[in-house]
Amino acid sequence: MPRGRKICDGCKDRLIPITGPRCCKCSKPLKNSEQEYCRDCSRRTHLFDQGIGIFPYSTLLQESLFRLKYGKRQEYGAFYGELAAFYAREQAKKWKIDYIIPVPLHRKRLEKRGYNQAEIIAEAFGKKLNLPVKKNRLKRKVNTKPQKELDPAERRKNMRGAFTFEGKLEGEKILLIDDIYTTGSTLDEAARALKKAGAGKVYFLVIAIGSEG
Repeated sequence: MPRGRKICDGCKDRLIPITGPRCCKCSKPLKNSEQEYCRDCSRRTHLFDQGIGIFPYSTLLQESLFRLKYGKRQEYGAFYGELAAFYAREQAKKWKIDYIIPVPLHRKRLEKRGYNQAEIIAEAFGKKLNLPVKKNRLKRKVNTKPQKELDPAERRKNMRGAFTFEGKLEGEKILLIDDIYTTGSTLDEAARALKKAGAGKVYFLVIAIGSEG
């Protein structure tokens, strides 16, 4: 695919959004409509209030998001942000979001990569829905290990205390945006920092989310 072009028509047609029953907390696809929560959300308390994943995690998305993050394909982020705005418009209205915060990278990782993929997604999403995006106040103060290398317990430990928020909040409803949701550890810790600063509600949106397996 030539650089600058977002996604070819063939791949775009294979991006099917999640339909059917979802977890009431994290929005993971569920196997039947009698369930309210996925196994993870029924066993542990998350610090975010609710979230939405747009697409089920797949090989196609894995490869595409890898190119976005590590292959300099920043145009993919804009594409996914616009698509997410189309599919999550009604949910965002329901949440009455005050503003969006992209999940930040640690400064060393940002310097190495040159950009934050979550920020690109957030900017495109916010532009489509006329929601402000606030950057640089939520900080990743710990340069954590890559989450993909860790099991669920290690992920939670790895992320503990990873974020801090500069300034105070006054009950605002905030939407965190990231690319992938696996265990929710990253979003939990970001929500912890935001609520400590005074956020009223913390929601999240991700492009890809896993299933119960």
